[in-house]
Amino acid sequence: MTADPSAFDTARAVLEPAGTRVRDPISNKSVWLAGMLTDGRVEDNALKFNFEFTAQHSRDDRARMVEALTLNIREHGWPGEVVPNVLVEGVRRAATPASPRPAAAAPPKAPDPVRGMSGPGMQAHGGPITLQPIPGVKHLVAVASGKGGVGKSTVATNLAVSLAKLGYLVGLMDADIYGPSLPLMMHIKGKPMANAEKKVLPLMSYGVKCMSIGFMVDDAEPIIWRGPMVMGVVKQFLHDVAWAPLDYLIVDLPPGTGDAQLTMIQGAPIAGAVIVTTPQDIALLDAVRGLEMFKKLNVPILGVVENMSWMELPGGAGKIFPFGEGGGVRLAQRYETALLGQVPLDQAVREGGDEGSPASLEDGPIADVFLGLATAVNRALPV
Repeated sequence: MTADPSAFDTARAVLEPAGTRVRDPISNKSVWLAGMLTDGRVEDNALKFNFEFTAQHSRDDRARMVEALTLNIREHGWPGEVVPNVLVEGVRRAATPASPRPAAAAPPKAPDPVRGMSGPGMQAHGGPITLQPIPGVKHLVAVASGKGGVGKSTVATNLAVSLAKLGYLVGLMDADIYGPSLPLMMHIKGKPMANAEKKVLPLMSYGVKCMSIGFMVDDAEPIIWRGPMVMGVVKQFLHDVAWAPLDYLIVDLPPGTGDAQLTMIQGAPIAGAVIVTTPQDIALLDAVRGLEMFKKLNVPILGVVENMSWMELPGGAGKIFPFGEGGGVRLAQRYETALLGQVPLDQAVREGGDEGSPASLEDGPIADVFLGLATAVNRALPV
């Protein structure tokens, strides 16, 4: 029988989280990252896949890893048969029998691809997740988007500055390792130093404690790092920086749903996430992915910010909507969450970011928009 395309997606949704929890002793990677699980598909309610080994793997290694993977697949809620096709450098070998299919199994349903990856589950590369609170930080708030170019960093910096204007103790962490923008947008340079406890001291700007990889590399230096290095920096920024005392630590996440996002979500308890989008449909599609990621990882969604909502015409001639109209409103309604604010497309916002003087610093209509956003966040997470 030939599996339909959705059967491959269902298989991957089970194999990826299960496979990241089984360590290959030869490569010292998870079997998923090592590329040992291939050709996954669902046929007649059976999960079938190739489990590929090298000649260095002993018979005991193979049996142990097949057994561990099968157990993890069961723990992820797969109700049907598990049928591994064990290959040793391309040659098929007998597989360790998988657990028999339960006699009264419930009808199969699409499993949650991230079940077990938060709370008491496992890290993306193996090992138990331990959410470590950041001492002295009351609320950790993630600012995220599904794609770049929607003004996520602009929203994060202005949110942090606005919260500081309201009198709160605020930190701003730039988790976009490949494209750090905090040094420019907050007009701050310098090399952080460590204190006596060997904690890195964040730099201050506009009353906000700031940390970014941009403080440690030259502006023109490319950051060509693999995922584990990025994950390591994010962990250090969370737990090896002297943030305390803070009412709010705002984290500007990179676009997408990759290593940096998972590392943060699995590394510290997040009080809530702010989703940034523009009104256009293509941005909304990507925003949905980011929103769904937080939902599946049990992170509360504080609400949606619609950026570049409209443009005021000169002379009070009205508004135009260059990126469409009402997309953020529809997204918030669809997910039954708050619309935290709508930020117009305004030259002051762009200039503030380029010049390192956030638009929220000065009083005026734009500053009031960001002040309203900060008030909404504080209302959701009072200190």
